[in-house]
Amino acid sequence: MIDLNADLGEGAGTDDGLLQYMTSANVACGVHAGDAETIRRTVALAQAHGVGIGAHPSFPDREGFGRRAMTLPADDVVATVADQIEVVARVARDAGAHLQHVKPHGALYNQAATDHALAAAIGNAVRRVDASLIVMALAGSPMVTVLRDLGLRVAREAFVDRAYSSGGTLVPRNQRGALVTDPAAAARRAVRLATEHTVMAESGETISVDADTLCLHGDTPGAVVLARAVRGALDHAGVRVQRLDAFV
Repeated sequence: MIDLNADLGEGAGTDDGLLQYMTSANVACGVHAGDAETIRRTVALAQAHGVGIGAHPSFPDREGFGRRAMTLPADDVVATVADQIEVVARVARDAGAHLQHVKPHGALYNQAATDHALAAAIGNAVRRVDASLIVMALAGSPMVTVLRDLGLRVAREAFVDRAYSSGGTLVPRNQRGALVTDPAAAARRAVRLATEHTVMAESGETISVDADTLCLHGDTPGAVVLARAVRGALDHAGVRVQRLDAFV
């Protein structure tokens, strides 16, 4: 069983197309991207498709789309992440839905994968809003353990449209080959992750990745075509695709 998630509400113009194939949606909270209207529209689209709604908080870095490394005091991280989660949670409640999960965005996510203090600050922000929320974290990273130690539900995440280093982290976007844009390659990777729990790193090495959810980015070139290929391949392989709150 696997969940498919996508980062939405970021102005890529792919939201409606992606939601045909996804089971969870990570909604930009208006800090790195989006605004109040975008959040309402994205939540409504996700609700119409029966997709689990999640908050996608970031560092306060709109100019850098939340993808630039930052160092903030833990209290500041807790405050900004909690505020962002509550924004999407409130919109979901007003629409008669509920928030399913939280997935940090960009540099906040990548840094928290190895920074225990930052991961704990994110976890404390989630607990401040709603300790029952599921939190997505990079599969195999220390962040998974930090969040679980805080008593939170964790969905281990892998990526079908990003290259992996031999250490199990994502290849930085500014490096050649960081994105997987071939639909057939993305589909093969998704099925392998879901059935064999492995992925091939950029070095050619096979690494173990136990994941509950697979991510596709809305701004990856050809994102909707990738999503169609991935969902079709998973269905053909007999992999049950369901939203996170059905099994995490």
